[in-house]
Amino acid sequence: MSPALDLLYRLAAFGLGIYCVRKAWYGYVERKILFVSDDWWDWSRWSRQEFYRDTMPIRYWMQMVGTAGGALLCLVGAIVGWQPGS
Repeated sequence: MSPALDLLYRLAAFGLGIYCVRKAWYGYVERKILFVSDDWWDWSRWSRQEFYRDTMPIRYWMQMVGTAGGALLCLVGAIVGWQPGS
């Protein structure tokens, strides 16, 4: 694989990881986190929801764990890089 593609992959993974870390951190500090649906066909009000820690704790912590897990996977991908077939 081209070193330029590996560098691009690492930069994209690092950027997405930082975005997820910031989203999780601000969600923890502000006690609310925004859920955005990735469904292209759903443009209703249900596609953007805020989950508050005090009123919806289960949904809040599910979103926080998913965001933190995504951040961890992206940062591992940025460190390890793209290694197909090895």
